[in-house]
Amino acid sequence: MTAPARDALAARLRAAGSVFAEDEADLLLEAGDGDPARLRSVVQRRLGGEPLEYVLGWAAFDGHRIRVTPGVFVPRARTTVVVEQAARRLQRYDRVVDLCCGAGAISVALLGRVGALDLVAADIDPDAVDVAAENIGDRGIVVAGDLFAPLPDRFRGAVDVIAVNAPYVPTGSIAMMPSEARDHEHRVALDGGADGLDLHRRIAAGAGEWLRPGGSVVIEVSEAQAAASCALFADAGFDAAVESDDEVDGTCIVATRPA
Repeated sequence: MTAPARDALAARLRAAGSVFAEDEADLLLEAGDGDPARLRSVVQRRLGGEPLEYVLGWAAFDGHRIRVTPGVFVPRARTTVVVEQAARRLQRYDRVVDLCCGAGAISVALLGRVGALDLVAADIDPDAVDVAAENIGDRGIVVAGDLFAPLPDRFRGAVDVIAVNAPYVPTGSIAMMPSEARDHEHRVALDGGADGLDLHRRIAAGAGEWLRPGGSVVIEVSEAQAAASCALFADAGFDAAVESDDEVDGTCIVATRPA
């Protein structure tokens, strides 16, 4: 595509509300792969409001392209705070659980940062499990089920890190989310209950059974919910602290089982 045509595409995206119109235009051109019919299709999908990541078939995360399919939670840059804090606590071949794994972005990032791990990723959404299995490949095991229920018994009391991006949007706030999330991502990946912390309560109650002494839960949370989530883990017997990364606007709780 010529530069004027690329600029015209960027102008159409900008008029549709894109903040990064030039970057999106380049990515859509790449996705079109020189095929005019394919380019028309991806442009129309994007102009129709479909999230860019679904149109492209991937999301950028921690230097990786993570495959995503419609409905599956799209990894956000802020979740790299979980990756950073988890990676600090891991060595090669350590035992890791990526809980509420979505497309498996945390798993892929940890494998990239740390190297080979004894890794299990789990999610309740079967569509997410399928995509995570594709992203992780033979570098880990992906299982379907509710929180800890599908984990292999050999992990009980032996996990070094449980890395989590559980849903934490309060039910009443989902209607105020951007339409790209509210109207396209599966609700099970967003809804955290009345105060957003239903899954945090369940994880705080159950994680101690799976962690080795000195092992940690690293779980994403909003800044506004951080104190409440931290207290949940402290009340469950963990040494808990809030960690944040202003560069990616990310916040997480690091909750360590006493040695």
